[in-house]
Amino acid sequence: MNVPAFRQAPPAPSPRRRRLSLLLAALGALASAPALHAAEAAWPVRAITLVVPFPSGGTTDVLARALGEQLSQRVGQPVVVENRPGAGATIGADYVAKARPDGYTLLMGAVHHTIATSVYPSLSYDFQKDLAAVSPLAMVPNVLVVNPAQAPATSVAGLVEQARKSAQPLAYGSNGYGTGQHLIGTQFQAAAGITLLHVPYKGSGPLTTDLLGGQVAMSFDTVTTVLPYIQSGKLRALAVTTAQRSAALPDVPTLAESGLKDFDMGTWFGVLAPAATPRPVIERLNREISAIVGQPDFRERLLAAGAEPMSATPQAFAQRIDADTRRFATLVKENGIKVE
Repeated sequence: MNVPAFRQAPPAPSPRRRRLSLLLAALGALASAPALHAAEAAWPVRAITLVVPFPSGGTTDVLARALGEQLSQRVGQPVVVENRPGAGATIGADYVAKARPDGYTLLMGAVHHTIATSVYPSLSYDFQKDLAAVSPLAMVPNVLVVNPAQAPATSVAGLVEQARKSAQPLAYGSNGYGTGQHLIGTQFQAAAGITLLHVPYKGSGPLTTDLLGGQVAMSFDTVTTVLPYIQSGKLRALAVTTAQRSAALPDVPTLAESGLKDFDMGTWFGVLAPAATPRPVIERLNREISAIVGQPDFRERLLAAGAEPMSATPQAFAQRIDADTRRFATLVKENGIKVE
């Protein structure tokens, strides 16, 4: 049997050769750095996808399309809005969290994501670790609205009285488990001492259709979604859920003014990107979005729809997300909300 001979190890490189290798490696790194920065500076060179984690027709979708239109003009590339609804906005967030971190796949996020973190114990992504805050866009008050045919009450007190006397629990719709509307509905029941039937939808679009059709009696939707129906008389606004009244509905009281203390919850919307997205791209996006929000015509467009313009640095936006995540974790635990 022939035994293969062991190969002799190559001689160790001389100190001079080692220094030369290190120098060449350093020069290579320096040579590649400008190319990397140039690629980031050239962003974007193709279409950007802005993922909306709800169906079309709701506030998230409306704001995303308004932003996408302006952002496209500023960066010179198409911004394509893609709806990926379901599971309390977590399907769309999961998709973006796992997307290539190159600045071409973004998420139109909302406060719902900070709630879903506590409501869905088996999420396959970490909202704060896997997604990077880019820029907020708007804060939208939520409003308690009723279908007058199903709930003839003209005040919160009247609605609470109807709910207590009803043989069957009144149904309220939300845009999914673990969303702001779901949490507001849960808090509302606890504060008023009543029981309601929660009917979750994939988004505000289908929810509004059923609310108008009488399949559910009420909702705690954003002002932006339901404002046209309030103005037309198809829905009746009883109270807003924020500490201050909405500029779009100045005659509608807050829930606190209606006797339910310590209610202060609106819905913020903002843009996020995969966590490893290059910082120069995130900073560029933040500058562009902040500039858009600062445009008088865009601000007026938001205000007319019941949305209050917001802008902040990525760092400040990340701090807001962290604070809300911790705040809502406590509320979710106190109210026993959990989706397996």
